Amino acid sequence: MAAPTLPRKRNADFPSRESLTAQRARAATVMERLLDHFPETRTALDWKTPFELLIATILSAQCTDVRVNKVTPELFRRFPDPAAMSKATQEQLEELVRTTGFFRNKAKSLLGTAKRLMEVFDGEVPQTMKELLTLPGVARKTANCVLGTCFGIKVGVVVDTHVGRISRRLGFTREADPVKVERDLMKVFEQELWVKVSHSMIDHGRETCTARTARCEGCLLADICPQRI
Repeated sequence: MAAPTLPRKRNADFPSRESLTAQRARAATVMERLLDHFPETRTALDWKTPFELLIATILSAQCTDVRVNKVTPELFRRFPDPAAMSKATQEQLEELVRTTGFFRNKAKSLLGTAKRLMEVFDGEVPQTMKELLTLPGVARKTANCVLGTCFGIKVGVVVDTHVGRISRRLGFTREADPVKVERDLMKVFEQELWVKVSHSMIDHGRETCTARTARCEGCLLADICPQRI
């Protein structure tokens, strides 16, 4: 049975229209509060090398980070780097990542990525968006995650379901498409904070502003959120 759709009302203290300047000021306040509440915010995926984060993020598509973290220890024990994984069979990878869902497609992406890293990038994870997007199974979300988290290169904002949902509830976007959501967030948040925007929104989405319902009572952003229950 689908979760009930809860009625929403507009925050009476919030203006009916908001300028870009006002949005940017509110975005700065959002980040100040989120980072104060989540000072150690970071990706929930376990990783030690850029290759491990790349692979883990590919596996996280339509799968929880908790589940991915249960799968990757054995995966990386057997195939710790691109050289090793490029020599795996499709069947071996399928068996190891089966519980993450869509395991055939994911295994194909892992194998294709490992081979391309060896053939084109000398076994190293590339550090540009353009190059990362040539890897099988890698879209902007994965590329942004690797670039920002591993290399500190802030060229975009990771948009997962939490980030998209909270961005819409906070009135920073009306879009559903992740690329369009990312575009809107890049307009209102300072580039220096783009990596932490994603991590802190994800933390907030798991703790308070959940998919099933927004726990507006006591929410640290309630007074500056245009919608609340």
